[in-house]
Amino acid sequence: MQLIRGVQKLQSIASGCVLTIGNFDGVHKGHSVVINKLAEKGQLLGLPVVVMVFEPQPLEFFLKDNAPSRLTRLREKIIHFKDLPVDNLLIVNFNQRFADLDPAYFIQEILVQRLNVKYLVVGDDFHFGKARRGNFALLQEAGDKYNFKVIDTASYSVKGSRVSSTLIRDALNNGDLASAESMLGRNYSVCGRVVHGEKLGRKIGFPTANIQMQRKNTPIQGVFAVTMTGIGEKPVYGVANVGTKPTVNGGAKVLLETHLFDFNQDIYGKYVEVHFKYKIRSEMRFQSVDDLKRQIQLDTAQAKTLMHI
Repeated sequence: MQLIRGVQKLQSIASGCVLTIGNFDGVHKGHSVVINKLAEKGQLLGLPVVVMVFEPQPLEFFLKDNAPSRLTRLREKIIHFKDLPVDNLLIVNFNQRFADLDPAYFIQEILVQRLNVKYLVVGDDFHFGKARRGNFALLQEAGDKYNFKVIDTASYSVKGSRVSSTLIRDALNNGDLASAESMLGRNYSVCGRVVHGEKLGRKIGFPTANIQMQRKNTPIQGVFAVTMTGIGEKPVYGVANVGTKPTVNGGAKVLLETHLFDFNQDIYGKYVEVHFKYKIRSEMRFQSVDDLKRQIQLDTAQAKTLMHI
């Protein structure tokens, strides 16, 4: 899979392409179905599969800190896209200039001139361009004019519910990891590099691997039974806390702290992935370090029971 970072770096695709456009937050089962069907069409036409995503996501640009919590950072999206039949991932910098593009310019200069799109799949609620004047109907009109087909992504359901990033976000907020997993097609996970923390956990006998979530807000908070990959051949079991550390001094940055069971290696700087298996409890404030230590002991025992270790 080739990464194309920015429209300005996009060379004209002479042969044409099949294309889908969206946020693809979470890269869930519905997204996988769309991309796999797009790949089938690409194979039939002998054309590469191109996925266009936006960074930041449009609502993050417009709403700032009030935007919905994000399921996946860009790097996590890229990891998941590599498991799908995507030839080119076009990452568009969503800024004011891009938001203000005339819809006709977006169609003619980007979709037609640069991408040479022959088959386009988008949601029927897709809007683009200045004041969101571009829509599905406008794309269909352009398709007739420039000879490309426009198809609705349609919906994909699990247990009678339409799979969406919003529904997954709601499930995670409610601690329903099983429902989130059924829609994602995998455990919800967070990737990141292990950084140094305040080392309070080490002082009380529960050292943690700390990851800064790099999100303005997060869909998941509390204490969880988890596994961590990226530090060896096998996953390592542990218990993790996601939050703003109210047990110490609070904080503005969301942090993921994972205590790994029977593990004593230096993994600072490692890029790891934490897979959330079960929610144990919500985050809470403690009156003393001893109270915190006792609760971690209880959390550890419950996590081991839940994961049968």
